[in-house]
Amino acid sequence: MAVTVLIVEDDENTRKSLGMALEEDGYLVRLASSAEAALKVLQEEIVDAVITDIVMGKMSGMDLLDYIFHNKIDTVVIVVTGYGTIESAVEAMRKGAYDYITKPIDIEKLSLLIQKGVASQQLVLENKALKQQLRDRFSLTNIVGKSPAVQRLLYQIEQVAATDVTVLIRGESGTGKELIAEAIHYNSLRADKPLIKVNCGIFAEGVVESELFGHERGAFTGAVRQKKGRFELADQGTLFLDEVGELTPSVQVKLLRVLQDQVFERVGGTASIAVDVRLLAATNKDLEREVAEGRFREDLYYRLNVVSVEVPPLRDRVEDIPLLADYFLEVLNRKYQKQVTGLSREALQCLLHYPWPGNVRELRNCLESLVVMAKRGRIEVEDLPSHIRGDPGLQKIRFSPGTSLQEIEKEAILRTLHLVGGNKTKAAQLLGIGVKTLYRRLKEYQIE
Repeated sequence: MAVTVLIVEDDENTRKSLGMALEEDGYLVRLASSAEAALKVLQEEIVDAVITDIVMGKMSGMDLLDYIFHNKIDTVVIVVTGYGTIESAVEAMRKGAYDYITKPIDIEKLSLLIQKGVASQQLVLENKALKQQLRDRFSLTNIVGKSPAVQRLLYQIEQVAATDVTVLIRGESGTGKELIAEAIHYNSLRADKPLIKVNCGIFAEGVVESELFGHERGAFTGAVRQKKGRFELADQGTLFLDEVGELTPSVQVKLLRVLQDQVFERVGGTASIAVDVRLLAATNKDLEREVAEGRFREDLYYRLNVVSVEVPPLRDRVEDIPLLADYFLEVLNRKYQKQVTGLSREALQCLLHYPWPGNVRELRNCLESLVVMAKRGRIEVEDLPSHIRGDPGLQKIRFSPGTSLQEIEKEAILRTLHLVGGNKTKAAQLLGIGVKTLYRRLKEYQIE
């Protein structure tokens, strides 16, 4: 597609000759004899590049430049300057001009500047579009649910997103803690900066320190080059630490220092590195109990728990299940090019009465399997897995008020393992967690 160039020049001969030369190079050219005339063109047309003289009549090229950037017009500005006015050209670049070219104009050089400028502007526009897509994707209106529990959660997110406060996101596995972290970041003043995520539970002991803080070459066997850690990568943005309760005591000490001073050293290094990072952390553990039993530092707990956001389990927001099901079916239909129209009344009732120990993740996994295997337009009760249909022999898990999350989770794991005959891979799928996470829970709860 041809590039449109607006030439703003009060000298008629220069204006016409420059326009003809650029047309011969394949550009679509618009001509303006003054900055005022250029404004009219910019208001009526999309222009890829503006070539403007600095010194003109009543309105100067500088005034035109101010107008373009004040009104956020997406175009590349190249200023033309004569001998002795280089300072003005440099000032124009400080104001946002892409570059300048001196008289007499070298058409080949100008054409190259236009091409480079338009390519650079295209990257900027694509970057803007991607960032807007992320904002739209993680808009608070996209968190599905109308229940009081979700409305309270949305209010909390809105309040903390506008600040730089450290947030501890709490909730069972599969409730959507990562989604909440993303919503906080993309609705904050740091939305244009990176969001770096780390799952502290997936790294072997000794590796997580290098992942978080980086390492110097030769710091340990296999460290053949310097590596930046997640804190450095998140500078000016947000770092999300998932499963923060899995951190070892030595890493907890180093994390505490970063939270206090925003300074750390890479593994094997001595130079202090300063960063500006907002920290979001998430856990499905009872950190108060971890502190009481000496597995988690009390001072770090208070640093992380400046503001606590609780993500409700799906069993506490049952009224959201129809909305979530509709949302997931729409997403999954697009993903697998299916046309599942919905759930029968009986199938929906089964979803409403099932306790969902794996929470929203388990619901999505269940619906994904149903969509992939769908033989008809609507999901019927016989399509559902037997444990969700509530077949004889499978009782609902009921808990009395005050039951701890650990007791609930342990019971859910035991029931699910019994249901699948001890198949840990299948149990992890039903619970909506990874196999490694399941093995960790089995060890933690001393389940044989």
